[in-house]
Amino acid sequence: MRKVVVNTTPIIALANIGYLNLLHELYDEIIIPSAVNNEIISEPARSLVDSCNWIKINNVTDDAWNRMVFSTRLHAGEAEVIMLAKECGADLLIIDDNAAKKTAKYLGMTVTGTMGVLLKAKREGFIDAVKPLLKSLIEDGFYVSSAVRSYVMVQSGEMWEG
Repeated sequence: MRKVVVNTTPIIALANIGYLNLLHELYDEIIIPSAVNNEIISEPARSLVDSCNWIKINNVTDDAWNRMVFSTRLHAGEAEVIMLAKECGADLLIIDDNAAKKTAKYLGMTVTGTMGVLLKAKREGFIDAVKPLLKSLIEDGFYVSSAVRSYVMVQSGEMWEG
């Protein structure tokens, strides 16, 4: 089984549009650090995370290194996601923050974000189209630049029009 560590934003974003289950369908089980669990306070994400037995909460053991290296650039959840992934030998990190993605990639980790999850879900047949979910995310306040939106539409084989 792949070890997949997920940050706060993808969980909240997918929960808010009713598609948190994509993480389970694609990766079976996901791992979140306690800082991410603590950051999930809004509904419906909080209730969903509490009820999902496929979301495992693990503690980062090397907290001193975590604070020293990442505290100036990353939020607690982002830093713990990277540290937990490093400690458990994760196969994949799902994180949306650009600074955190760059840091994880620099450390040799494989990274995707919420858009990558949607594209994988379409490729694997869990959703028929990315566009309606992308529109729902944007309507819910999830920021997607026009360049990323265009890239996602090309990769999904869909058109954005309207």
